[in-house]
Amino acid sequence: MEKEKLKVLVKNIETKTLTDAERKKAKGSFIDLPSGNTHYEMKGEGEVCVLAHGYATPYFIYDKVFDRLVSEGYKVIRYDLLGRGLSERIKGKYTPELFAKQLNELTEALLGKDEKFYLFGTSMGGSVTTAFCRMYPGKVKKLILLAPAGMDTFKPPFYMHLVSSPLLGDLLFSIIGGKILLKKCASELIYSGTDVEEYYMNEFAYSAQYKGMHQCTLSSLRNTILNTGETVKGYYSVAKQKLPMLVIWGTADKTMPYYQIDRMKEICPHAKFETFEGSGHIFLFDEGDRTMDIVMPFIKEN
Repeated sequence: MEKEKLKVLVKNIETKTLTDAERKKAKGSFIDLPSGNTHYEMKGEGEVCVLAHGYATPYFIYDKVFDRLVSEGYKVIRYDLLGRGLSERIKGKYTPELFAKQLNELTEALLGKDEKFYLFGTSMGGSVTTAFCRMYPGKVKKLILLAPAGMDTFKPPFYMHLVSSPLLGDLLFSIIGGKILLKKCASELIYSGTDVEEYYMNEFAYSAQYKGMHQCTLSSLRNTILNTGETVKGYYSVAKQKLPMLVIWGTADKTMPYYQIDRMKEICPHAKFETFEGSGHIFLFDEGDRTMDIVMPFIKEN
């Protein structure tokens, strides 16, 4: 993206309040849940697939996955986690349990209490979905994880340690957090062109303009991404339940490095693992067709 365009996007970070008037301008639907107002899209008919995104990028990260599933004859729900996208910026700690509660409230409101579904999680969505499986067993048919977070072997980069400090971290994140997230959001689009990169960054910036993103993403970093002692419990629970599980990971992933797959194989030996040589963290967007060519047979097999 050109520097001048990027400057404009950065300048608009956290300049607006997410009001009902702003929501009316947006695509998708909104629903008031006990945990917070949630932005979602539901489309298609058939068996249900639910898509949980990761740490910062909203539900548009599932554009290609969403479209493919609908075309294959599934009812698909994608939604924004609390604190990002166009979902409510609530106060409090952004823990795996909070996100699991939001997911349960959303699916029960849209589908009813007895509907079972296929569940997708990417990046921090791995911690979210496995916490959901731990807290609400029996609701998921199969679990599909794409470059998931949550392993207790994760070695956080220096900046994560820095912002985990209560006072210094708050100050630093409020000054540079949004800029870093925006500038890096599309950095692992390895096979996509400039036009795709611009679309990705513009979509990210659209939701980043609403106040509260800094607070919510920082809390998620501290209470979910770095809290691997808690998040790994979800993976142990999935293994104990022997829930059918597919994990896809790229060897060039800089955000959630590939070395963590070894630990996941120890915890979830029953899972099916696929490696994408040379792929980055957001291959589900960067290589949508390739991703779904692996996912669809796994969903359809008995």
